[in-house]
Amino acid sequence: MSWFSPKKLSPEAEAYLSATPKKLSKKQPVDELCIVVVDAETTGFDVDKDRLLSLAAIPLRAGGISIADVHSWLVYQSNSAVTDAAQIHGILPSDTRAGQSEPKVMEELLPLLHGAVMVGHHIHFDAALVDHALRRRFGTGLRNPLLDTADLAQIAVDAFARTGYANQRPPTLDEVCSHLEIATMERHTAPGDAFTTAELFLLLCARLRQQLKRPLLVGDLPFKWR
Repeated sequence: MSWFSPKKLSPEAEAYLSATPKKLSKKQPVDELCIVVVDAETTGFDVDKDRLLSLAAIPLRAGGISIADVHSWLVYQSNSAVTDAAQIHGILPSDTRAGQSEPKVMEELLPLLHGAVMVGHHIHFDAALVDHALRRRFGTGLRNPLLDTADLAQIAVDAFARTGYANQRPPTLDEVCSHLEIATMERHTAPGDAFTTAELFLLLCARLRQQLKRPLLVGDLPFKWR
C-alpha cells in the first residue's frame, strides 16, 4: 500500500488530457486533424533554463488560415535579460512588463491544444518550452503530436531530401521559404513566424498530395511525440 496518492490535476488539465489522445492512427486522413501552428520567442536557447517571452498559435480551419484566428501573447518574465536571443527577436526586459503572466498565457493556450497536432518550424524547441510552462501551471506537460515543417520539407521537396550524411542539418525557415518563393512575414516575431509556417505547412502538404496522387494520411507525415 502506498502512503502517497497521485496529485489531483485541475479540471482544465483533465479536460486537455481527455481530449488529446496519446496516439494517432496512421490511416487517419490529415484533413480530419485539428492542427495548430505554434511559434515562440524565448529568453535563450536552453530548454531547461530559458522561458517564453512571446507565443503565437494559429488554428487551421478548412485547410486555410484566417487572420482572425491568430492568437498571440507577450509573456512577462521577471528575470529576463538582454541575451543573444534578444538580439534576434528584439524583445527587451522593459518590453515584457506589458506582458501577461506565464500562468495566464498557459490558461488561454491550453484550450487551443485540445486534441490538436502542433505544427512549427523546429517545433521541438518551442514545444519543450511550452511543456515546461504547462507543467509549472497545471502539473502536466504536452501530450500533442508534433510535426516539424523542416522534417516535412525534407520529404516533400527534393532540394532538402535527406542524404544519409550524419552532418546534414534540417533546412531553416528562410531556406525553405526562399526555395518555394514564400514571402516571410515579420520574421523573428512569434505571430509572423507562425503565420509564415502555417503557409509553408499548407504548401508542403499540397506538394506531397500531388506526389502521392491521393489525400494525405497521418502515416505519410513525420509526426513525433515528446
